[in-house]
Parts: sequence; structure tokens; C-alpha cells
Amino acid sequence: MWPDNRVLDLLGVELPIIQAPMAGAVLSDMVVAVSEAGGLGSLPCALLSFEQARGELEVIRRKTSRPINVNFFCHQQPPNDPASEMRWRRRLDSYYIELGLDNNTADRSSNLTPFDDKMCDLVAEFHPEVVSFHFGLPEKNLLARVRSAGAKIISSATTIDEARWLEDQECDAIIAQGYEAGGHSGMFLKRDVSTQIGTMALVPQIVDAVRVPVIAAGGIADARGIVAAFALGASAVQIGTAYLLCPEAKITAVHRQVLRKSKDNGTVVTNVFTGRPARVIVNRLIHEVGPMSDDAPEFPLAAGALLPLRLKAETAGSRDFTPLWSGQAARLSQELPAARLTKLLAEETLEKLRFLGAQTEHWITASKISLGAVCRDHPLSESRPTCTLTSTPD
Repeated sequence: MWPDNRVLDLLGVELPIIQAPMAGAVLSDMVVAVSEAGGLGSLPCALLSFEQARGELEVIRRKTSRPINVNFFCHQQPPNDPASEMRWRRRLDSYYIELGLDNNTADRSSNLTPFDDKMCDLVAEFHPEVVSFHFGLPEKNLLARVRSAGAKIISSATTIDEARWLEDQECDAIIAQGYEAGGHSGMFLKRDVSTQIGTMALVPQIVDAVRVPVIAAGGIADARGIVAAFALGASAVQIGTAYLLCPEAKITAVHRQVLRKSKDNGTVVTNVFTGRPARVIVNRLIHEVGPMSDDAPEFPLAAGALLPLRLKAETAGSRDFTPLWSGQAARLSQELPAARLTKLLAEETLEKLRFLGAQTEHWITASKISLGAVCRDHPLSESRPTCTLTSTPD
């Protein structure tokens, strides 16, 4: 039924659709809805404490027995850098004054949690069928514990070098994340976002470079994108932004409103919200500070200083300091429950695949007749082999 069943067989799912793990926007209800619909629901744990993650996993395991994915960041905490912190504080001073906040007492910490032994304990306890990582992979001992818990391991690659590195570390599948994707770029071998390429160019090159199945991500929000991903050699797709308008998405009313009115050129890659490149909808902070600022401290420290500004502005209905995560295809999103969206994407994809298959057969038949006539009428046809065109058997 599907052009490539490798991811379906590997992960034990019915549909080649993975709901992207979007930290802050996804909790147990969306994960359950997508997995029950036949896709792979993904719980992002980067913004969850150990207790919160455990509570969400308890709910998920109580409500579905279908395969799930649990996602973690695996970044390293940067060393203390008072000079960088001071530059960032001074850059934000005028905003603190404007909103009546004290910049000198603001909490500089970040709640973006990297994968560690404690989070690994959750994997051992709940045995998720899939564990995915962003920004590479964790230490080998943690990776071994994840594998011993029975989980398949996948991670994001933004280049061929990253994909080969992940395969060398025995990843079971690789997410080829194109430049169009919303949220953080998964790049980890290098940090120059200006060299990252788009999904259309990235996916077939990674497919050619590795043996494991490839999952296409970035700018895919409807059936046309899924069909294109299969044509490029992907075995499945990971979709994020299209799920942000689902009622299960935990985003602010302001974020939801902006997504509804999004434009094709309304996003940009910026480092001002966390210190790492991430695609968001443009707002005031990006206009005035970014998009790429040398003042922003290393990931994830930039986020801590912005949090008081964000909370105060959101209270007043402002999006000036809120990271409005979005990919480049937000205009294609539909406001549907997550389960219905998952099933609709699958149904429309199969319909398009059937249509294209029928059209291809028609084209092949017509081409055989046309090329045969051309060969017969050619002045040198008697001295040349007969022209033939055969289709690939099903």
C-alpha cells in the first residue's frame, strides 16, 4: 500500500507519519491521539522536569498501547561566561525598563533539560518503542541503556556528514531535517546555519549516503509533501507545524492567531530566543535584536533572560518576546483534531499515490505507442534496433 514499508516495520506503526516532538507545544493528549490514529506520537521532554515527564508517560501508557516516541535534547551545558551574560543583559535592558521589570534580579537559568541518567531511568521504566534525539546523540553509556530498554533510536541530521555519523553510531533510522523546518535546527557537527540545505536537496542525498531508513522533515504539511518525500526516497515523514493548529497543541492564543495568518515568507532562522538557530515567525525582538545576534549567549542560556519579558508581554496579549515556532509551510495547516489530521494526511496521500500511479501507467502506454511510431518512421529505422520502453514491474 505504501511505497516503502521499512519505517512501518521498524517502528511498528500503521502510517508513515511521525508527529514532530515540539517542546512546549505537545503533551500526552496529542501523543495518544496520533498514535491511536496509526501514526507515531512523540512526547518532547526538553522542557519537562523528571516528575512532569513521568506524569505524561503514565497518562500515555494508560491511554494507548500503540508505539510512542519519547524525544530528548542531548546538548552540553555551556561553561559559565559572565562577559557573555552581561552583554546579553545590557542588550535587553531597554525592554526590562519598558515593561517595568528589574533586569538585575532576573533568573538567568534555562529549563531546557538535556538527556541524562535520570531521564534515562524513565526510558527504562516505561519502555517507549522509539527514543529520538536532537543535536546528535547522548553519551555511549546512555545510548546503550536506551537500546537495552528495547527502544529504536532515531536522530536528526541536517547534512550527509551528520547522517553518516548517526549511522556509524547505529541509529535505526535518520530524520533528514531540511532548512524549511520549524523550531531548532538539529545541526550538531557544525553550527553555521547559512550552509544548511532544503529538504528537497537533502533527503535524496542522505538516502544515497546511508543504508538505514530515512525520515523526511521540513516544510511537509500536506499530502503533496508526503508524496514528494516518498519520491525522494524517504520511508516516512515527520510533521510538526501542521499539528500546531490542532486543539491538542499547547500554544498561546496569540501564537495560534499568528499561525492562522502566516505568510510563506513570514519566518526566519534566529538565535535570539535560545542561543541556537531556530525557525520562528518574525516578531519585534527579531526585528530589533536579530535574527542572528552575536550578543546572544550559548544555548540554552539566552532563553532564561528572555522569560520575564515574554511572560509580562503575553499577559498583555503581546507577542513581542515570544518564540512563535513555525516552519515555512504553515499556510498549509488545517485546524483539525490531531487524530483526524493524521488519518486525513494518510488518506489524501494514498489517493494521490493511486492517481499518480494511474497517470504514470497511462503515460508509459502512450509513450510506447509514440516512440514506436517515431522509430518506424525514422529514415534509418531499418538499420537501428527497435525502440522499446518498459515500465518497472510492481
